Amino acid sequence: MTDQSTEQFYKHHVFFCMNIREGKDARPSCGKCGSEKAQKHAKKRIKELDLSGQGKVRINQSGCLDRCEEGPVLVVYPEGTWYTYVDTDDIDDIIDTHLVGGKVVDRLKI
Repeated sequence: MTDQSTEQFYKHHVFFCMNIREGKDARPSCGKCGSEKAQKHAKKRIKELDLSGQGKVRINQSGCLDRCEEGPVLVVYPEGTWYTYVDTDDIDDIIDTHLVGGKVVDRLKI
């Protein structure tokens, strides 16, 4: 049995902002910028790479992360690294470079 108090349950926990703001005067929101497609792509890709599960990577949806003006956004924990992205190529770069390679993707960091 492992000591849960000193080991993280996931090596990386990734949260995709899925917030949708309504109304004509609403601020920008990640949910209107392709965040659902990006999150589903990341989840599928992580599973294909056999990186999902305890001690590995968890891809989650989140409510508002309050950075939608810079979005769409996601955040990688435990590092607390924030990213924006345009398409699934950017998501793949975050997966390959940060989650697999351990290096921050500077061009996407916010």
